[in-house]
Amino acid sequence: QNAGTFVIGAPERLGASVPPHLERDEQTGKRLLLAGYTKEPLDQNGPLPHIQELAYIVISDSIRPNAAETLAYFQREGVDVKVISGDNPTAVCAIAKRAGLAHASSFIDMTGIDTPEEIARAARTYTVFGRVTPAQKKQLVQALQAQGHSVAMTGDGVNDILALREADCSIAIAEGSDAARQVSQLVLLHS
Repeated sequence: QNAGTFVIGAPERLGASVPPHLERDEQTGKRLLLAGYTKEPLDQNGPLPHIQELAYIVISDSIRPNAAETLAYFQREGVDVKVISGDNPTAVCAIAKRAGLAHASSFIDMTGIDTPEEIARAARTYTVFGRVTPAQKKQLVQALQAQGHSVAMTGDGVNDILALREADCSIAIAEGSDAARQVSQLVLLHS
């Protein structure tokens, strides 16, 4: 007997709209997750059934005290820093601004961006990328390389592995996944 499935993920990925008071949280850099439930079976290849909303979870990331100093150093050295994330682009943009990233207002939602031309244009144009899939991360690295850039990629999760393997210099964070550490050329011991 099927008791149903508990799901958790980005509200827009689960077919839910974000309540207005929580949209303001995203605009300040907080991430939202929806906890929901469905009695219908899930088909990995098909659309999601209707998800009954149970609760929204608001997550606030803290910014390291030396983030602005580090970003300023890279800028002085002529390094373009880009933020590539699977999270909501509005929230990622707000966090990048708070951290002091130059051109953080230049962001894109990568949902539906899939042709090589669209990815190359996005890589050339934007600084902050949200709702990026693992395959798109790799494609963004390749597009930047095709545009003549040497690309260093920092990652901590399984969703970063394709891009880490493709990058000219791959850097994992010690607290990240084993897989990310295994494919990287450098591992930061003090995350």
